[in-house]
Amino acid sequence: MTASDDKTPAESRGFLARLRAKVNRGASWLGDLVPGRRIDDQLLEELETRLLEADIGVEVATAVLADLHRAVARSELADAAALQGALRKALLAILQPVERPLAIDRSKKPFVILVVGVNGSGKTTTIGKLASRFRAEGLSVMLAAGDTFRAAAVEQLAVWAERAAVPMISQAAGADPAAVVFDALQSARARGIDVLIADTAGRLHTQSHLMDELSKVARVLKRLDSEAPHEVLLVLDAGLGQNALRQAEQFHRAIGVTGIVVTKLDGTAKGGIVIAIAQRFGLPIRYVGVGEQPEDFGIFDAGAYVDGLLRAAPGNPQ
Repeated sequence: MTASDDKTPAESRGFLARLRAKVNRGASWLGDLVPGRRIDDQLLEELETRLLEADIGVEVATAVLADLHRAVARSELADAAALQGALRKALLAILQPVERPLAIDRSKKPFVILVVGVNGSGKTTTIGKLASRFRAEGLSVMLAAGDTFRAAAVEQLAVWAERAAVPMISQAAGADPAAVVFDALQSARARGIDVLIADTAGRLHTQSHLMDELSKVARVLKRLDSEAPHEVLLVLDAGLGQNALRQAEQFHRAIGVTGIVVTKLDGTAKGGIVIAIAQRFGLPIRYVGVGEQPEDFGIFDAGAYVDGLLRAAPGNPQ
């Protein structure tokens, strides 16, 4: 099996540095509460407020703060620095179990990835970046333009296919998405392609007829390969906050999500939603995006993410 984190150390360090720097760039800073402060009820209340503002979720915030209160009562945290260390440890305990990069099983040829999500989540961009990433790892890739519902969706995916220098299978606008993906799988098999990445319509999780269509795509794939799709990758926009949880629940119920990509972590004060997603579903978080450039997309790293979430605001060094 080939893990898709096969990058050079320099590339990996570069992305982790961007992840630390760009997570949670809004007003709900966590790090600037702690340095130089005495641990008291006011500090803990402020910390809880900031965690909620970062969209970590009531359930997670309540559990984490309860543990911190108990540790303070037992005099286990001597100072504010120890409090921050305990908070970091608590968040990592939630996130590290879902820190699981996507691995391409070369014995499954092609390895079929079905990419799902709502419009505007960054789905098409994610597909393009994945195609380039896999190509760089020496894998052959094909794209399937299964979003026949939205105007210009095929054209946008074609731009990414050209950038990544990979073939794309498409049909006319309004075609049956399941037929497009079925044809793409047949073509990928005939050409000996390693990875087939299939786009789907950016449906709202409340559109039951479109969710049914998504299930149909998966059923049709199984006619050719009983194990396909091998990965159902849900793309979520971090800026949606708690609504991202509802999306994840509906998509998981409809098709069985096997991995998550969280995008747009650079432009939101709601970066804590990653923790809420991890705690609620326990699904692997495969990748995160912190910008539009190819180097702003990479494998999720729990340590770098938490460091970014807890760092002080500019001008308030820890």
